[in-house]
Amino acid sequence: MRTHKKLLTSLLASASTLLVAPSIFAAPVVLELDYDIPIQQNQVAFIPFAGDTVMSPIISNDLSKTELKVTSENLPQQPRSSSELAGTLPVWQSIGIPYLVVGNSSTNRGKVTTEYEVIEVKSGRILAGKQSLTVKDNKESMRYAGHVIADKVYELITGTPGDFSGRIAYIEEKLSGKDKVSSLKIMDADGENARTLAEVKGSIFSPAWSPDGKRIAYSVQRDQSYQVIYVQNIDGGGATALTPFSGSNLSPSFSPDGSKILFSSSFEGSADIYEISASGGQPKKLTNWPSSEVQPSYAPDGQSFVFVSDRAGFNKPQIYRYEFGSGRTTKLSNSGYATSPQFSSDGSQIAFLNGSSAAIMNSNGAVTANLGNTGIDEAPSFSPNGKRVVYASKQDNTGVITIKSLNGGETFGKSGQGTIRSPVWSASPK
Repeated sequence: MRTHKKLLTSLLASASTLLVAPSIFAAPVVLELDYDIPIQQNQVAFIPFAGDTVMSPIISNDLSKTELKVTSENLPQQPRSSSELAGTLPVWQSIGIPYLVVGNSSTNRGKVTTEYEVIEVKSGRILAGKQSLTVKDNKESMRYAGHVIADKVYELITGTPGDFSGRIAYIEEKLSGKDKVSSLKIMDADGENARTLAEVKGSIFSPAWSPDGKRIAYSVQRDQSYQVIYVQNIDGGGATALTPFSGSNLSPSFSPDGSKILFSSSFEGSADIYEISASGGQPKKLTNWPSSEVQPSYAPDGQSFVFVSDRAGFNKPQIYRYEFGSGRTTKLSNSGYATSPQFSSDGSQIAFLNGSSAAIMNSNGAVTANLGNTGIDEAPSFSPNGKRVVYASKQDNTGVITIKSLNGGETFGKSGQGTIRSPVWSASPK
């Protein structure tokens, strides 16, 4: 048996969580969404879409949580299309608002079609022409459409894809010990529309999204059993066991094409990193050091992955990069205790746990942001465009989900029940 077995226990717990012994009656959870609005350089006049009452508030709310300053107040008119600006464009230009968003919705045979335009006021140019989106005439579909439209408006103005239509998965725990019940939930990126995907008597660890946002892999530990990784479609259907191996199977990470999953397991001794087909089968062992290796995370280009090892010494975990082509490993982190690495979508940044603080490093290991002590041994998860992060923390014995731009900013929230763990942001479903 290897000499670092104790680290396996501690790291596997912190990898997912420190899920031991919450209070019998869990404190209310506050889902706190924290955004940054720096000095405004862009302004957007948003006209609520004619014929719509569902999507427009969502679009306006999404955009207002970015660096864009959005207003629907004190505007000279309420046009529904660019053609209605004929003769009044100079009035809009005199206001000094750079961008104007207009649109309208119509219903036909159970479908809602929304046409909208983003207008550069100075020139009167319609950015990328008229946009159109058709969805089913129900609240769920229209809510999602609002996020999709906000994504497109943000991209047309800034050149960066929006991240509003991605979803956030998280774990909610109630009670403790043998009575503990854990739920895997997903919610929209604005903190609304939460629903339960899975519920078990026991613990759920380390949820991970597939690249297309349609599946989630996660680990489950029921009473007196090993952790088993499952894969589940978010649109329904039962979960499929991926790792029916006698060991601690944790920290799944999908490959960029969704075909494979990295995970850590102790089924052959102390923990090593394995790769397996996302549909199951025989895993391939990738690490074989005389130490514990856990918490793998694929790089976005699929050419490498990062992971955590205690080869530097007991209780001194560090982050390493493994290159698939050469099998070479390189130490990235420089702090005394670094765990839970997760890449940004472009591979330029890595979110991680720096001691007891949530932090961000660049791909060379230099720390670029320290988000402070969260009270929970978990790292942040990047939003799809890398502009924001989501992480769990504990404040006054209350679980909190924080969505924060990398520069700090505005806060709003809502409350629920239970202890919150492991929020992770998905890409938008394709």
